Amino acid sequence: MNYPCEKQSLPLVSVIIPAYNAEQFVERTLNSVLNQTYQNFEVIVVNDGSHDRTAEIVSEMAQRDDRVTLLHQANLGVAAARNLGIQYSSGEFIAPIDADDLWHPHNIAKQVQRFAESSADVGLVYSWSLDIDEHDLPIGEIHAARVEGDVYLTLLCHYFLANASASLIRRSCLEKVGTYNCQFRKYQAQGCEDWDLYLRLAEEFEFRFVSEFLVSYRKIQHSMSCNYSSMAKSHTLMLQSIRQNHLNLPEFIYRLSSSSFYIYLARQCHQKIDYKNTLAWLRKALKIDFIMVCLRTELYTLSIKSLLKLNLQSIVSINSNYQLYKWFQERWKPSRDRKPALKFAERELNQSKFTLEVLLHKCLPVLVSTALQLKIKKQEFQRSFNYRRSV
Repeated sequence: MNYPCEKQSLPLVSVIIPAYNAEQFVERTLNSVLNQTYQNFEVIVVNDGSHDRTAEIVSEMAQRDDRVTLLHQANLGVAAARNLGIQYSSGEFIAPIDADDLWHPHNIAKQVQRFAESSADVGLVYSWSLDIDEHDLPIGEIHAARVEGDVYLTLLCHYFLANASASLIRRSCLEKVGTYNCQFRKYQAQGCEDWDLYLRLAEEFEFRFVSEFLVSYRKIQHSMSCNYSSMAKSHTLMLQSIRQNHLNLPEFIYRLSSSSFYIYLARQCHQKIDYKNTLAWLRKALKIDFIMVCLRTELYTLSIKSLLKLNLQSIVSINSNYQLYKWFQERWKPSRDRKPALKFAERELNQSKFTLEVLLHKCLPVLVSTALQLKIKKQEFQRSFNYRRSV
């Protein structure tokens, strides 16, 4: 099934952009949205109490393009900003994107088409993405999961969507499960609001994916994605909430979720040349799930590399590495359409990693079912044993 080409017959997509002190990137982000090949969309930018030129830049662009609307709120955090944008939107689909990320021109069109090919049970479609730096250069991390259908258990153990800018959400499904949780900020635990929302969606609806790299997710030194302590606390609060509502889920699911997330944080610290915290997050992962973490090669590669760097790296070598990095940036500056970044992702796609994600997706329901059956048999045996003792 193909949607007709006329704008009036296309479902309206509401693009929601929370923006806090985003003057460096927000124009690039907006241009990537406005240059979509899909025609029927609105853009709602929520200025979250910025004190730089963010609002001025967006206002100027809104004057040139009536598809853009600018809203203002005090600095209440990304979850509240997204919720305000959703409240003022009217689209059949909601497309969140952070104010420093980028979309390929075909992103919305491909995602809407995927919805058109799916049943009403599908609540979310996600695209593949890759991480970029402040110069739009790929930094080596790509996200190309092939997990779809009933994804709740897999998503609980592993955040395979990777970021909030890669999804398109059916509005009616969002209205059923609720919007972003603003309580994380109250506990200074921001970072997992999108993961928390997607888990609530996954409980009720199926997911689908677009097997193309259509999203560039920016990671910079002072972004929210680099506040790892806050993210870890946010993840803990998310799991606490799930535990209260899913008493029958076996404990190994929560351990696997935490250890996998800590290894992810260790990998991010290693990319930032923060070797002490790399080892600290690996220790946390081992403490919470020793067996499964020992089966992961990242434990050994990250540990060895970090220990070697901490013990052998001199100031001279740090400076030389920095110069080499700067040379690489200048040598490989991408063109405006970011094709080098997309080609990089396709060329460097590691199939083994994503095969393991699919394997996890297939095995988890069986493992959970087996664990529940063993728990029931153990309880029955305990009741029988207690009865015989009483007799």
